[in-house]
Amino acid sequence: MKEDITQEVVLDAGVTAVLDTGLLTIQGPKGSVQRVFNHPKIALSVDSGKITLQSPKSTKREKKIISSFRIHIQNMVKGVQEPFIYKLKICSGHFPMNVSVSGNDFIIKNFLGEAVPRKITFNKEANVKIDGSEIVVTSVDKEVAGQTAGSIETMCRITNRDRRIFQDGCYIIHKAGKDIV
Repeated sequence: MKEDITQEVVLDAGVTAVLDTGLLTIQGPKGSVQRVFNHPKIALSVDSGKITLQSPKSTKREKKIISSFRIHIQNMVKGVQEPFIYKLKICSGHFPMNVSVSGNDFIIKNFLGEAVPRKITFNKEANVKIDGSEIVVTSVDKEVAGQTAGSIETMCRITNRDRRIFQDGCYIIHKAGKDIV
């Protein structure tokens, strides 16, 4: 059954939002985040202190999309107030790994005794720090922080060896407010 759906996201104090032809920019004390919200049947509007999502005569598809848009906007508002933090644990049992960050490059040397270092380039919006045997990834954008942490974990994937014996690598232990381990 078709019905009119309206959902609102209330902005906290110190957070501002600007909408410019589908590009929503949210600014806060810790930074700013941008994201494109384009859908032909969903209208976005920014009023004083709130963001309104409207869809006239919507079906269940538009209801799902509006709910997804609302959650994305809520994550953006949370991120500009308090950045999202992901933590990874460095585990090396067989060969001592050398982990370093230079600019936007994350480099692992001597992973399982390999001669060629493993290297990824992460997004410039993410901030990666190495603190002893922990890697801390922070960003105001939840997707950027999660993608960076996932890329670091994936680059340490072990193939052609028994995973029960070779447990070396970098593993996510804390995801944006939730402890995994």
